[in-house]
Amino acid sequence: MAGHSQFKNIMHRKGRQDKLRSKMFSKLAREITVAAKLGQPDPTFNPRLRAAILAARAENMPKDNIERAIKKSLGGDSENYDEVRYEGYGPGGVAIIVEALTDNRNRTAGEVRASFTKSGGNLAETGAVSFMFDRVGAVEFEPRVATADAMLEAAIEAGADDVASDDNGHVIYTAQDSLADVAKALEAKFGEPRKAALTWKPQNTLPVDDEQGEKLLRLIETLEENDDVQNVYSNFEVSDALMSRMGA
Repeated sequence: MAGHSQFKNIMHRKGRQDKLRSKMFSKLAREITVAAKLGQPDPTFNPRLRAAILAARAENMPKDNIERAIKKSLGGDSENYDEVRYEGYGPGGVAIIVEALTDNRNRTAGEVRASFTKSGGNLAETGAVSFMFDRVGAVEFEPRVATADAMLEAAIEAGADDVASDDNGHVIYTAQDSLADVAKALEAKFGEPRKAALTWKPQNTLPVDDEQGEKLLRLIETLEENDDVQNVYSNFEVSDALMSRMGA
């Protein structure tokens, strides 16, 4: 698969997740707390909280950490975070969407802007690039749970819109309002997915040369290292040569 999921796998294979595990757990806990605070603290009745818990489990976050994050949402002294979306262009005119949870909009905006500028890109107005993406639900499974054909058949029966299968796993795309139902149907057949959440899916991918690709990967790394940034999405296509050079 091109775009976000592919460079994510590059980072995984380079062992970057181990290096940033503590920071990742902090971000996962923040999302769990916000999801529980905005809805009910029971994942059965709170799809966003369930998605956050699935993401935490996929990264082997301890159960105690998850429970602590939920309990934190019930306290009157828990932090208040704003959900903010930033949009901009990276090297080569690649579109990038950044989702953040922040308790200081000015700080986060300044840091995100600086990351874009240093990479040779630029931060734009909200809506400047999101029209090039579709806001959809995505359910992800490990590759071992089914063959591509079996997953496609099950996804069609569940009411999904599209399926992408490769060596990294299966991604089943759904309409936003169908995510919970599709995820439930597939979970009954294949077990708990590694992820089920709303995502930004690029309508088309943009090929770039390896030099620009390396700059883009560095920009995305920098953005993801920001404590306030939760997700980064892009529409650039990672070449096989760049994947090889990055150790994938």
